[in-house]
Amino acid sequence: MLETTETVRSEYEPVQGRIAWIEQFTDQDKLYVISLPDDVELDHDPGQFVELFVPGVGEAPFSISSSPTKDGPLELCIRAVGNVTRALDSMEGGDPLGIRGPYGTGFDPEALAGDDLLFVAGGIGLAPLRSMINYALDRSGEFGDLTTLYGCKEPAEQLFPEELQRWDDSEEMAFYETVDQCPEDQTWEGREGVITELIPEAEFDPETTTALVCGPPVMYRFVIESLQEQGLADDHIYLSLERNMHCGRGLCGHCQINELYVCVDGPVFNYPEVRDKSEAEV
Repeated sequence: MLETTETVRSEYEPVQGRIAWIEQFTDQDKLYVISLPDDVELDHDPGQFVELFVPGVGEAPFSISSSPTKDGPLELCIRAVGNVTRALDSMEGGDPLGIRGPYGTGFDPEALAGDDLLFVAGGIGLAPLRSMINYALDRSGEFGDLTTLYGCKEPAEQLFPEELQRWDDSEEMAFYETVDQCPEDQTWEGREGVITELIPEAEFDPETTTALVCGPPVMYRFVIESLQEQGLADDHIYLSLERNMHCGRGLCGHCQINELYVCVDGPVFNYPEVRDKSEAEV
């Protein structure tokens, strides 16, 4: 939970932060950089989320995009699709926000230590995976080979473009990128095709590799099948499932998958945990 230097706050009491700055990536997607009070530490794991409160509107859960290896403001990549996010879309630097959390079960860097890591991110799914990707890059000596696959529908939907270029230029991580297609009114010199087409091309050893996957629900089944075809065992696959989360504490039931609650038991699951859950749709 968010803590001050003197006391642990109630989990239902938001900390007041302020928007430090905003970076727009697409027509719907923005990066919100949020400063917290000097005496507050987020202390999150990669893959966790926070509840973001917009005064006068309400609150909603959002994945943390920043790595715990970085001090400073909190970073959230948010798509404007609902009441809270549309209200956010009209806000500016200096505006106040409330923050609760962090919540949920994220990726466990200690459990992944020594593994080769294969990140598979589709669309907005890059937002939560970015936290673990940058964690692994900042502490590359703790892991084996690093590989990231990223796909989006078209070039205009690309997130973190400058960072993607740094990853592409990096000697510490192999980076593969594709778009489903490039409309005639856009420019793209990279690959066209779905993200699963990248998996056979990525050079990884299934015996030593763990895959971390996040993207739209329709993507999971095909990505999992492709990883299995490359010899990756089911228990070497982790999924970040963030559908329908609301309260963040397993009280409202919006995110329930059979007997599991995504906001508490996840959002990160080892694939065998949800493999046979009909409501998981993976």
